[in-house]
Amino acid sequence: MSGTVLEIDRISKRYGTKVALDEVTFDVRAGELFGFVGGKGAGKTTAMRIVLGVLAADSGQVRFGGRPITHETRARIGYMPEERGLYPKMKVHDQLVYLAELHGLSTNDAHRGTELWLARLGLGEWREDEVRKLSLGNQQRVQLAAALVHDPDVLVLDEPFSGLDPLAVDVMSGVLREKAAHGVPVVFSSHQLDLVERLCDRVGVIRNGRMTAVGPVAELTGGAGSRLVVTAPGTRPGWVSAVAGVRVLEVRGPTTVLELAPGADDQAVLAAALATGPVTEFSHRRRSLTELFRDTGATAGGAA
Repeated sequence: MSGTVLEIDRISKRYGTKVALDEVTFDVRAGELFGFVGGKGAGKTTAMRIVLGVLAADSGQVRFGGRPITHETRARIGYMPEERGLYPKMKVHDQLVYLAELHGLSTNDAHRGTELWLARLGLGEWREDEVRKLSLGNQQRVQLAAALVHDPDVLVLDEPFSGLDPLAVDVMSGVLREKAAHGVPVVFSSHQLDLVERLCDRVGVIRNGRMTAVGPVAELTGGAGSRLVVTAPGTRPGWVSAVAGVRVLEVRGPTTVLELAPGADDQAVLAAALATGPVTEFSHRRRSLTELFRDTGATAGGAA
């Protein structure tokens, strides 16, 4: 089934008077890495649990390949929860075989898949260890292996990079890119926005249960006004106030970060800077995902 779209269509969920999700809508396309970002309590984990069938939505629908998700479909999803769903006293190898068989693989295929991912994720030397005896980073690798061992058609990962060292982050990033390259829709949540920006084709930003932005990273971060970085040692507060359509975003010593409204004249900014003395930097840059996150009103700080 790989190569098919995962659709989250107007999903809503309430807990009493608390609105956890309010008609949340986005899709994850074949061969795409989709980053799902939002602050603590924004609704990310609730949405993922509804995709998995762990929670029931009050309204809306989750579809895969144009059809509502069933028990059989869910068996073909690779899910990585934020809170590890492993058996702490069970050996790594035995656990992966067991989980693969639960997803419908034969014993032989379960063993093959287990050996593949133990080797790929560098877990071979801990194969006979109990999960509880592993470092947090290696437990995270085992959890990823559990999501991959049955060769899923969709990957849904909740904070997969949490607790990983830089080498493990590189390994996991490579695995996710590889699965996407084979046509698998991959969605993961993360509060590491620089990582999301680097890895993902598209992102969705959720705040208070509502989607505030969805689209390609370059399109979202390139929207609104453009950013201009000016470094001029002679500038003083208010040096650019006479230039129309310019807003000061940040001042770091001699460096000023500006936002230019559409149609604003960057040459007028340069002239104002030169009027104060030498200019050592004058460069445009697009808005970062962190700035987009801040501008949409979300607050980074964890998964929820």
